[in-house]
Amino acid sequence: MYIRNAPPGNGASFQSVEVDGLEIHIHSTTSQHERQGLPAFVLVHGIGMSHRYLNRLHEVLADHGNTYSIDLPGFGSTRTPEDQLSMSDYAILLAHVLTRLEVSNAVLVGHSMGAQTVVESAIEQPGLASHLVLIGPAVDSARRTVSEQALALLSNALMESPSLTGRQLLDLLRCGPRWFQRELPVVMSYPLEDRLSEVEQPVLVVRGGHDPVALPSWCQRLADGARNGRLLEIPSHAHGVQHSAPGDVAAGILGFLDPNLADPAGPHIIKVRGRAVGHEFLLRS
Repeated sequence: MYIRNAPPGNGASFQSVEVDGLEIHIHSTTSQHERQGLPAFVLVHGIGMSHRYLNRLHEVLADHGNTYSIDLPGFGSTRTPEDQLSMSDYAILLAHVLTRLEVSNAVLVGHSMGAQTVVESAIEQPGLASHLVLIGPAVDSARRTVSEQALALLSNALMESPSLTGRQLLDLLRCGPRWFQRELPVVMSYPLEDRLSEVEQPVLVVRGGHDPVALPSWCQRLADGARNGRLLEIPSHAHGVQHSAPGDVAAGILGFLDPNLADPAGPHIIKVRGRAVGHEFLLRS
């Protein structure tokens, strides 16, 4: 493994990691002081995307623990691999990187395809994760065709903010059609619902109330299928809820980790096996 470090600034740093010829980028925000007892957060993007559309959530979570946003091989500004990578490949690469960085018992946060990556990572290396957070998880087993997913994404694009759409378009251009098309079958065929049942860690499934990609029925099935699963729905937001409502998502994550970090209030419903048990988590001051 080869790691190239960029000079840090204000607790933020960039690392380019190479594992078996595959390049991964790590964007970190870490405290310069000892922060014992605080969690580490690891954020993983969806297909065609990069750390950039996770920046807002990254910034909020970084106030509560060391935070790492990952660019997987072929995405962001990393080099494009020659061969197709499986979800197991991504999970093994992520495990290598976190082990090298001495990050363990982390909160693994995956958006869309990233939800698949963190689930597979938790199965491959259980000691890496204390909790999993699946935001807008893909792909709904009841709608596992490219045309259905494309229609849902098109519908979603009409609801997202220009700031998110701009970041996504730039990331798609960087990824390129060849790599996107090569990896799309991997994402489409991954049996998330089945694999999630093997995860030992507590799981929080998060969706925006208007998300046409991760529908309520699909997210509820995932939460119900996990050994210790919950569903958090944030009304009036779409698939990119981590960008449009980063504070709400972060508050939900923190309340999931430790109810003492949050006050239950407001309209955001959190469910355990289909039963509403609480509301939006507002951070304590």
